[in-house]
Amino acid sequence: MYNLLRSFLFMFDAEKVHHFSMNSLRILCSIPFIKKFIQKQFSPADELPKNILGLRFKNDVGLAAGFDKNAKYLNELEALGFGCIEIGTVTPLPQDGNPTQRLFRLPKDKALINRMGFNNDGVEVVVERLRNWQLAVSNLQLAKEQQLAIGKKLANCKLIIGGNIGKNKITPNENAWKDYEICFNALHEYVDYFVVNVSSPNTPGLRELQEKEPLKKILTHLQLLNKNFALLKPILLKIAPDLTQTQIDDVIDLVQEINLDGLVIANTSLDRTKLLTSNTELETIGAGGLSGLPVKQRATEMVKYIHTKTGGKIPIIASGGIFSGADAAEKIDAGASLVQVWTGFVYEGPAIVKNICKYLAARKDIRF
Repeated sequence: MYNLLRSFLFMFDAEKVHHFSMNSLRILCSIPFIKKFIQKQFSPADELPKNILGLRFKNDVGLAAGFDKNAKYLNELEALGFGCIEIGTVTPLPQDGNPTQRLFRLPKDKALINRMGFNNDGVEVVVERLRNWQLAVSNLQLAKEQQLAIGKKLANCKLIIGGNIGKNKITPNENAWKDYEICFNALHEYVDYFVVNVSSPNTPGLRELQEKEPLKKILTHLQLLNKNFALLKPILLKIAPDLTQTQIDDVIDLVQEINLDGLVIANTSLDRTKLLTSNTELETIGAGGLSGLPVKQRATEMVKYIHTKTGGKIPIIASGGIFSGADAAEKIDAGASLVQVWTGFVYEGPAIVKNICKYLAARKDIRF
């Protein structure tokens, strides 16, 4: 059924379809009995919780940053069964991002190219949405506790919210740490963990911050800020699949040196080799980060290398080319603790979480 719908939706601009689809889902989920039907259809049959980063994720499958940049669709995405939603990338000031058209499908490669450019509503607006979300969740929890008092069964795990943070385009790299500080302090009360994004290819000069010294400055500063709060939040770093071997080793050294909480592997790629899409079409599309099936192998190789070199001591959230339960299991076998989908969600549809969790539940050897 979704394949037929996808064929129709793929006839239109990808970004417009994204907004249309999510707004339609919001309307449907505003009707209680329809939301319950959606949850029954697409949520995993049973919770398969994972304890990672001091947090209890209700299943292995999260939604990567960039899909719900502005925390607008948490209720709707939770109904589809995601164990974690990573919002953002959020910047201190709102920004429009790059000119449209900026999101492109490559169906022959099961891939996307995007050059969104950190388009988001700014941290103040996002914080307000998260505050309202928390209030709604608190009210729902109160209702559940009342149900418990009359003997009804409750779900054990809440939806985990990650905060992916970045710098504004107008901020020079030497002042980037200030932007990360603003977002970190503002979001701290409202997210469960942070991801520092210095690896998007769509903000000029951003990837220069992946070099060891500027990266160390940003991360150690955030760790110091973290100690000002009663509850410390895990801080992870998202890295690009295009890093050289030397750069990967530098990341490993830095993560171990400063005791960073974990890594997200990997962001989108600039590599265009071995694509089935014609060079003419790629030239028409232009610049942007590649995601989906073409980055699957490289992302898995990076997960395995870092996991092996660190003796599995660094928690890893894996992203890149995950379309099925087998793809997710491959990442977990390589050393990932959790997985995130984005492009796979676009191509496989709303049943992706349920299908992956069903596969992983049958693979009891990779539960831990």
